[in-house]
Amino acid sequence: MSPLEEARAACARLKRWLAEAATPLWSQAGVDASGAFEEKLGQDGRPVASLRRARVQPRQLYALVGAERLGAQVDLRTVRRGLAAFLTRYVKPNGLIRAAVDGDGRVLDDGAVLYDQAFALFALADMDIVLGPAAEASTEALRRAVLTAFRHPVAGFYSAFPPTGVLLSNPHMHLFEAALAWIEAEGDGEWRDLALEIKALALEVFIDDQGALRETFDDAWRPAPGLAGRIVEPGHQFEWAWLLLRWAALTDDAADAQACRRAALRLIEIGERYGVDQARGVAINALLDDFSAHDDEARLWPQTERIKAHALAAVETGEAGRWTLAAAAVRGLEAYLATPTPGLWFDRLTPDGRMVDEAAPASSFYHIVCAIEALSTALARADTRLRVAS
Repeated sequence: MSPLEEARAACARLKRWLAEAATPLWSQAGVDASGAFEEKLGQDGRPVASLRRARVQPRQLYALVGAERLGAQVDLRTVRRGLAAFLTRYVKPNGLIRAAVDGDGRVLDDGAVLYDQAFALFALADMDIVLGPAAEASTEALRRAVLTAFRHPVAGFYSAFPPTGVLLSNPHMHLFEAALAWIEAEGDGEWRDLALEIKALALEVFIDDQGALRETFDDAWRPAPGLAGRIVEPGHQFEWAWLLLRWAALTDDAADAQACRRAALRLIEIGERYGVDQARGVAINALLDDFSAHDDEARLWPQTERIKAHALAAVETGEAGRWTLAAAAVRGLEAYLATPTPGLWFDRLTPDGRMVDEAAPASSFYHIVCAIEALSTALARADTRLRVAS
């Protein structure tokens, strides 16, 4: 089997799991009577009582719409009810998204963090399937509220409102993801300006001289003092690489595209060389800035980002070996999907190779669906190139 065929087979397995097991389970057991999404399902497939974080609701909206695009059967009434519950429960009078409510919709955390706003903006780019043109109108008020409330005076955005002195690259990554989704859905405009700003911050600040992505910064955009400023997460190496490669395909500036591709491939190289435990076949949680292991546990989500990065890099570079790495990353992910109840997942793999037996967090569904969609899209592009070449 060729590397490309191996990747096709891996993608087909994930699509079957998504259509036959995950989507039916999470669109039924994963939805409560109000239409809002559950935070967790136990390994028996039953909801686990928990607070409802704002970030999970738009992730589940995206996951269901994405699953529908990938061929799964999704009742769009579930999406409509979930969107209505989200907008009703989480939107504050100032237009921002509050952090958490309980199962009955009572406010538990009225604070606003950039991470949650980014996911709301991201999911709304996909909501034309139920909102039509109203998706853009629904987004505009939130976008303006975010750009006003979270704006940092030097560059980028604060991570919370009211602001604190700690600045983070991670919420910028998801805001970049939202901007790219809206550019691909609607074209240019102010979303392109936002993407340009975050891309520049990534190349000039977030990515250090070694090509590694830092996580935490002080208020002057210097790496935070102590351990926090030294953390390098392999999952984010892969995720930022995937986003920068997408931007490289959207920009009209050839020099910008080249710089983004170069940075992305270096991020992938670091993530794969230092951040993947070959014995377990998975990306670990964290390195230090000298590329030594810091946290050898391996959560599910870095495996999905590894798939996305290698799949898109395979298309962009034409290197067959990257399809082999994408297929290997799928096998790493599939270990987490081998659960007693089909359609669930384990979230954590210990350093000694044991899956932690605990409830499946709904937040992972977004990562999994995004990985399947990215792999499927990359394979379709590769197939198109093969047909043109022949």
